[in-house]
Amino acid sequence: MSEEKENIQFQLTDELIDKVELLVEQGNDTELQKLLVEFHYADIAEILDELNLDQAVYVIKLLDSETTSDILKELDEGIREKVLRSLSTKEIAEEVEELDSDDAADIIAELPEERQQAVIEQIEDEEHKAEITELLTYDEDSAGGLMAKELVKVYETWTVAGCMRRIRGQAEEVTRVHSVYVVNKEEKLIGRLSLKDLIVAKNEKKIADIVKVNVDYVNVNENVEEVAKIMAKYDLEAIPVVDDNKTLLGRITIDDIVDVMKEEAEKDYQLAAGITSDVEADDSILELTKARLPWLLIGMFGGIGAASIINGFSDAMLKFPALLMFIPLIQATAGNVGVQSSAIVVQGLTNNTVDGKILSRLLKEFFLGLVNGLAIAAIVLVISHFVFETSYLESLTICVALITVIIMAALIGTFVPIFLDKRGIDAAVATGPFITTSNDVFGIFIYFLIAKMILQF
Repeated sequence: MSEEKENIQFQLTDELIDKVELLVEQGNDTELQKLLVEFHYADIAEILDELNLDQAVYVIKLLDSETTSDILKELDEGIREKVLRSLSTKEIAEEVEELDSDDAADIIAELPEERQQAVIEQIEDEEHKAEITELLTYDEDSAGGLMAKELVKVYETWTVAGCMRRIRGQAEEVTRVHSVYVVNKEEKLIGRLSLKDLIVAKNEKKIADIVKVNVDYVNVNENVEEVAKIMAKYDLEAIPVVDDNKTLLGRITIDDIVDVMKEEAEKDYQLAAGITSDVEADDSILELTKARLPWLLIGMFGGIGAASIINGFSDAMLKFPALLMFIPLIQATAGNVGVQSSAIVVQGLTNNTVDGKILSRLLKEFFLGLVNGLAIAAIVLVISHFVFETSYLESLTICVALITVIIMAALIGTFVPIFLDKRGIDAAVATGPFITTSNDVFGIFIYFLIAKMILQF
């Protein structure tokens, strides 16, 4: 019966939230514990995200540290920050002592600097304290900032029998044993062992005889995005981290990489939407305004630029009013083509599939834009002449401008993200308002320039 319960997917309902709130209000600790013990810590974190601060803190203090430490790392970052402010340094230290070193360091790093040191001093396990202190020295966007110190390590001089005895002791401190890492007497990484090789090997065999020396690893200063690409490329569940001397320092597991990829996807999505900093729907109006306003202002100035260009050709529009009618088409098409091209390139840069010379990629986009432009222009030619009854010369102007604008937008959408990426700037910036605004302005300018050449005004 209990196994069937575990397979039922958790659902957060208003009834459940109301029940938890009522039990907290009544101070019915016994029933509250009975209710929550049935849930996974990630599900409890989801419940706490819906409670107010006092209620969430009440539940955190009620449950044992082994459970609440896991809950804390799953909480929404904004909620966790508030909860941590409500806990004493001693209470926080008790929570982080139950966590792996990487998760403990992540939580402590969110505290103000003065509280960080106070919490660390309260940690009783000296080895755990030293590991957390070391991890806090690394850049949060580096492999060192992501790695955990907990791993299973053996020496190449050990026998299989001796190795197995020591692994049992080490494995107690490691949540999941993905690999057994082999080092020499200088603590330098030699290779790894699979559990299968250990099990089938004879007891008297030396580890050096069965070690797999061809092991993937990353430098402690490697950027986390590069680590994610390496692990995804080679389908790794964990990867060891070494320093410049190849000394084994820790390991990074796939769950940490999934979190990195999720954060990067969220950041890129916001950048593409013209949001300059990491914000959430529940953030304050001031924080949301600061994140959104910069690109809105850029869009505004781009619109003013486009309006200035249109104003400069006001006399021509009086003579050829059909030109005014097709301005929205030119702007919308330029923006859409630019976003499409840049989105594909950014995706390729993220997945390391954009290779070859820039010139060849631009040439490909040129022909792609030409084909798409001809197809769209043919449809517009028919509609403009037979539906809107524009003259042949005006229809020709609109179509030539449309083809030119599509090609230009495709080239800009391809070139800009590659250019930004080569200069260490997040290419996702080029998939949103930046591309749309620039293509709007260039599109309008090219439209009237071609119109002036063909219609001779």
